[in-house]
Amino acid sequence: MKAAVRFYSRAGNTMGIAQALADGAGVEAVSVDQPEAVLTEKVDVLFIGGALYAYGLDKHLKAYLDSLSAEQVGKAVVFSTSWVSKHALDLIRKSLEEKQIEVDKRTFYCKSKEVNAQKESARVFAKSFL
Repeated sequence: MKAAVRFYSRAGNTMGIAQALADGAGVEAVSVDQPEAVLTEKVDVLFIGGALYAYGLDKHLKAYLDSLSAEQVGKAVVFSTSWVSKHALDLIRKSLEEKQIEVDKRTFYCKSKEVNAQKESARVFAKSFL
């Protein structure tokens, strides 16, 4: 099973969870603002995450989500970190579903201050999809 982890993080919290998910999936976490984030072949599972910024998604993550197609992704799994709101999960899910990409009902979320404590849980979560 082929997996990929893509994320956007300004403060480093979402990156920390992305790296833990990638460890669990046996792949590298890649920020969506990097050229190597482009999916060059279909993945069975795409872990995709970001946080809420000013009540919306960052422009880098929005652009990446817009670039995806159902032909590239078997299933997406959404993750996020934040201080308070889980709304980024809904925004990412909606964007993917509008592209006809299947999105798993399970998500991974943790509060920003709990990132270090939740890394092992993220690794286990990722492994459950493989």
